[in-house]
Amino acid sequence: MSLFNNLTEEDKSLAVEKIMKGSMPNHDFFMMVILSVIMATLGLLLNNSAIIIGSMLIAPVLYSILGLSLGLSISDPKLVTRSFYSILKAMLFAIIASVVVTLLFHNVVGREMNSEILSRTAPSLLYMCVAIVAGLAASFASVKPQLGETLPGIAISVAIIPPLAVIGIGLAKLSWPVISGSLLLFIINIIGIIFASMITFSMMNFYVKRKMIRKAIKEEEQEIEAEKQKDKEEKEKKEEEKDREEKEEKK
Repeated sequence: MSLFNNLTEEDKSLAVEKIMKGSMPNHDFFMMVILSVIMATLGLLLNNSAIIIGSMLIAPVLYSILGLSLGLSISDPKLVTRSFYSILKAMLFAIIASVVVTLLFHNVVGREMNSEILSRTAPSLLYMCVAIVAGLAASFASVKPQLGETLPGIAISVAIIPPLAVIGIGLAKLSWPVISGSLLLFIINIIGIIFASMITFSMMNFYVKRKMIRKAIKEEEQEIEAEKQKDKEEKEKKEEEKDREEKEEKK
């Protein structure tokens, strides 16, 4: 199809760069995940759809899912492992943040499950259809520079963050139906997006960018390692200063 074959090598390179950069598992990525799920949890507890929509706009998880799809479509184990790790870690941070927020504020907003929460505990086949359409749109828009502005709208349509927030709410309130229903909805969304975007990336022949992706992952690993080393050095410096202060106090 000409729709998928009329891409330039530059378009593919920019798409790979955008996906890799947007899903890089560094401090900034996980901070945005935590902030977005805190916002989503508060919106769910307040039964406020506007706040929930706002939380989806700042969540970067969609890029990690596209990264996983891209890795699977080009059979790159490093990209698959990296993206899968990012999604799992983002899920863990998101659920923990949601549990904490719920425990802190559930007495303020009430203990009852409202309509915004309950609507994300009853997944159906239609949700899978929405996720597939959104996956096609997201992967296609990521390759077309002129369609990049549509990605926030796509993120809203698949609603990845709110189900994670609902899982945390369910855990905080010890409600298994809420936990299982929202987890199933999240899994449905993930599978739908991955399936659809894998098809898109395969038809666009992204396999030719495998070498570029491996180079980007290597550079990313070096950057993350440097970040960890910097954190370690700062921690050691603080400990040294603390020890020095304690010694001076003893004198």
